[in-house]
Amino acid sequence: MASRAERYKKAAIRAAKKARMWALTAAREADRLLAAAQKRAETEERRMRLKAALQRTGKMLRTVGRAAIVAGVAAGIAAARADSRARKAAKKPRR
Repeated sequence: MASRAERYKKAAIRAAKKARMWALTAAREADRLLAAAQKRAETEERRMRLKAALQRTGKMLRTVGRAAIVAGVAAGIAAARADSRARKAAKKPRR
C-alpha cells in the first residue's frame, strides 16, 4: 500500500493537472469572448461612422435644398421684373 505522502503527491498532481486543464479552457473561452467583443465593437463603430456620415449628408442636402429654394425665388423675381420692364419698354407707335 502506498504511503500517505505518496497518496498526497498523487492527489496534488491530479489537482494540478485538472487546474491546468481548466486554465486552458478558461483561456480559450476568454479568447473567444474577446474576439466577439472586438467584432461587436467594430460593428458598433462602423454603425456610428455610417450614422455620422448620413447625418452630414442630410445636413448638406438640407442646405442645398434651401439654396435651391432661394435660387428659385430669385429667378422668379428676376423673371417677373424682366417681364414688367419689357412691357414698359415696348410702347405702341403713334399713328
